[in-house]
Amino acid sequence: MKDSPQKRIGLIAGSGRFPIIFAENARRLGYAVSAVAHVGETTSELEQSVESITWVKIGQLNKIIHAFKKEQVQQAVMLGGIKKIHAFTTLRPDLRALALFGRLSNWNDDGILRGIAGELESEGIRIIESTFGLDDILVREGTLTKRAPTKKEWDDIRYGWKVAYDIGRLDIGQCIVVKRQSVVAVEAAEGTDETIRRGGLLAQKDAVVVKRCKPSQDLRFDLPAIGPTSLERMIEVHASVLALEAGRSVMLDRESVLAQANSHRIAIVGITTLSEQSSPP
Repeated sequence: MKDSPQKRIGLIAGSGRFPIIFAENARRLGYAVSAVAHVGETTSELEQSVESITWVKIGQLNKIIHAFKKEQVQQAVMLGGIKKIHAFTTLRPDLRALALFGRLSNWNDDGILRGIAGELESEGIRIIESTFGLDDILVREGTLTKRAPTKKEWDDIRYGWKVAYDIGRLDIGQCIVVKRQSVVAVEAAEGTDETIRRGGLLAQKDAVVVKRCKPSQDLRFDLPAIGPTSLERMIEVHASVLALEAGRSVMLDRESVLAQANSHRIAIVGITTLSEQSSPP
């Protein structure tokens, strides 16, 4: 006999460790996790952390709906990235996805995700916030590492904070790399880790990385997330600071990330509001 719908939760999984962390925590909270994973994106390790898993190709919307209905899923989360470049190379939309795409007036990331969420909700599968049961992985406000940013680094953080808002408003990305109040890299289709590498190499050293929500961010999906791999990229290019939006960004494997940062004197800060006139905390 299946778990009652109230104790079963669906997981639409992309890449990275976020889906695994969510699944393991949901099980500790007493939920049975039914996952839909994407071929070429989701790690097979997820299979060890869920009760059931269905593998789909990007765009197989009907298969996702059928899998959740079979498992009596009435609520689900969408977690983990799907590389934008795969939309050009491995997208395999079924008839339902094609019909949805034909109705979309907004083809930015949030527009597509909201459209998919709307299709699922029309079938009785409610999409809930991606941090469900995971408040402890949200970035806290303040300096999170042993080292705090210097005054010059705070100047770069303030500058980057404003520019990150503007690129988010245009739905370009969530992350930028700054040095001496000049933007050296802007996140686009390559994702955060490659943006850090590219920007850090251009800056040569002491780059400041800023990552924040888009102004119109839907908290049900695509929250800014940082994990050990991002820190490894920062260490590789000798970046000096990571600034994240507190309360609306996720830090995966927090202890590992902070240990990495402390051992390489990288400052990490969580920010809620910041103006050019404000003083360093």
